[in-house]
Amino acid sequence: MTNPSNQIVAAIQMVSTHDLQANLAEAGRLLSEAAKMGARVAVLPENFAVLATSQMVACGQQEVSSEPVIRRFLAEQAQRLGLWIVGGSLPLVNRPDGSMIEGRARASCLVFDDQGREVARYDKIHLFDATVEDAHGQYRESDTFEPGDALVTVPTPAGLLGLAVCYDLRFPELFRALREQGVDWVCLPSAFTWQTGDAHWHALIRARAIENQVWVVAAGQGGQNSERRRTYGHSLICDPWGKVVSEIEEGPGVITAGLDTDHLNAVRNRMPVWEHRRLTRG
Repeated sequence: MTNPSNQIVAAIQMVSTHDLQANLAEAGRLLSEAAKMGARVAVLPENFAVLATSQMVACGQQEVSSEPVIRRFLAEQAQRLGLWIVGGSLPLVNRPDGSMIEGRARASCLVFDDQGREVARYDKIHLFDATVEDAHGQYRESDTFEPGDALVTVPTPAGLLGLAVCYDLRFPELFRALREQGVDWVCLPSAFTWQTGDAHWHALIRARAIENQVWVVAAGQGGQNSERRRTYGHSLICDPWGKVVSEIEEGPGVITAGLDTDHLNAVRNRMPVWEHRRLTRG
């Protein structure tokens, strides 16, 4: 694998709608842009292809059939562009062991290598059941999704990647466990509401990066997705010292940064917090 000393990674921001084909076309355009900008790995946002809750289970059934739409799209784009793709999230009605889910799906983050091969799957562990003071009001992901139960890491050209999705950001023990598995960076495909993002997005991402000394690549939905739903955006790449090195506020777009492993190691060596821990498990 290529030396990951300073490989370029892209975070893609979208404003997905309820039109699957339009979403895929926009994702394809932005992935092409990321490849032209020199990215070796590109991260798509949560729900990049299908946004409507009412469509999730049917879409998840399609994606585990012999004629998947989104999975095929991601594989074809990865192979065409020679680009590793972290496929945001999409619904799947089976578990990683192949068993089927009744009436719900899993919010799955799939990783494709630059040959178009599906090399990792992470199922979102923490589900967003909350009341938010926006036009949508009540969010209950657990009505539609079954939570995942396993951490996932995957070697990439930019180093060992830990997978997380959106609401996972609020659970520091997940990021701690990923660091224990040796990750260099963590991706965070997201669709934060405007209200919760405005309050907590930057603080939480910077905290997770600082306390675990990892790069964080957060790719979000960013704009007015529907009449009742506005997402926060502010897709960003944060270094292991907590510095935001690249960011886009609203609207579709691509940002990139080199995930400098030398900088990562320097931060860890200068302040070896991992060796200073006293309250550890086991």
